[in-house]
Amino acid sequence: MQRLDKLIASQGTRSRSETVRLIRSGQVTVNGAVCRDPSAKYDADTCVVTIAGQQLSYRQYVYIMMNKPAGILCVSRDPKAPTVVDLLPQEMKRKNLFPAGRLDKDTVGLVLLTDDGDLAHRILAPKREIVKRYQVRLDAPLSDEHCRAFAKGITLADGTRCLPAELLILENGEQPLAEVRIMEGRYHQIKRMFGVLDRGVVWLKRISIGKLELDPSLSEGESRFLTDEECGFFE
Repeated sequence: MQRLDKLIASQGTRSRSETVRLIRSGQVTVNGAVCRDPSAKYDADTCVVTIAGQQLSYRQYVYIMMNKPAGILCVSRDPKAPTVVDLLPQEMKRKNLFPAGRLDKDTVGLVLLTDDGDLAHRILAPKREIVKRYQVRLDAPLSDEHCRAFAKGITLADGTRCLPAELLILENGEQPLAEVRIMEGRYHQIKRMFGVLDRGVVWLKRISIGKLELDPSLSEGESRFLTDEECGFFE
């Protein structure tokens, strides 16, 4: 059971004070009856709330897929630079949204934004062994030796030992395209792993987190809510 004003304001499109004014002015109905009491409590999962004639679509938590462009910080907020939350259309925004697993500022691709802390923990917990897939373009050719180094587990320049990972060469040449599959998310990890092998990363894109794959119809900077099926990938 939740207070009516809190229930409505939790959906992110209205402030608590604005919500209270709407309720007291008689613009809110619950199960077909006008309610002017902001403190009245209802079961959010079963009641039908309308605001100025429009039904409220209640979500306890939101799960949003974004195709992150380069140059955007993968954090909730920053006073000096645009963030992934800033890119969301107004109808998707709500309090406490954060990226579940970050990308570097110049890395593009799949970001999952949510206000569900338990889900984020399940994604990020090492014991869950959730594989993240990336496409990467490099500044020099690759060989089977590089793939074997990834498979054994690379030790970074600072002595950090990475878990075994998978490197697949998709296109070789002077600037080869490869796919990297890792189960970790250390700071600049993929760039640092290739740095140990004397290879520089020119471009990096995350294409999946576990079973959740980046929707190819999303242009960079665009977002959409996850489907019910996609939400079930992390249960």
